Amino acid sequence: MTDQAHAAHSELPGKPTAASRTTLSHIMTAGDTNLYGTVHGGVIMKLADDAAGAVAGRHSEGPAVTASMDEMVFLEPVRVGDLVHVKAQVNWTGRTSMEVGVRVLAERWNESTPATQVGSAYLVFTAIDEGGKPRSVPPVVPETDQDRRRYQEAQIRRTHRLARRRAIKDLRAARPAG
Repeated sequence: MTDQAHAAHSELPGKPTAASRTTLSHIMTAGDTNLYGTVHGGVIMKLADDAAGAVAGRHSEGPAVTASMDEMVFLEPVRVGDLVHVKAQVNWTGRTSMEVGVRVLAERWNESTPATQVGSAYLVFTAIDEGGKPRSVPPVVPETDQDRRRYQEAQIRRTHRLARRRAIKDLRAARPAG
């Protein structure tokens, strides 16, 4: 990071976690199903990416693109007629990137039973400028103990993502192409 870029990032005011938190809700229809008659995992992943993208854009106050999605976990099947709620928030920020945590809940559209968590994911977004180059993002300011725990866990996931990337790069460099 250049001194100028570092100075620009450190001058951006922090934003509280709640400032960009959002929920996206969608009712599942027959067009969303897979061969097993449940909602296709890719549909849920798209909803997670949409909600996370809205949060990343809000937090960074401009365009942000998906850099990675990891730890997408499907806990329960989602069925036609389920009302799916995707809750997303920024867990951690770097200089130009943000980790967004997503929780996916589902409830029957015609019942008054509580929503059940059916999935979760972590996505990393990079904020970009008009030319498509990375730009600085405001630091996230965790507000609650839960937000602070999510921030610390996100730092661990970032360390693991970078170590994995470095190990794969080293392995590929050590082997002849082919």
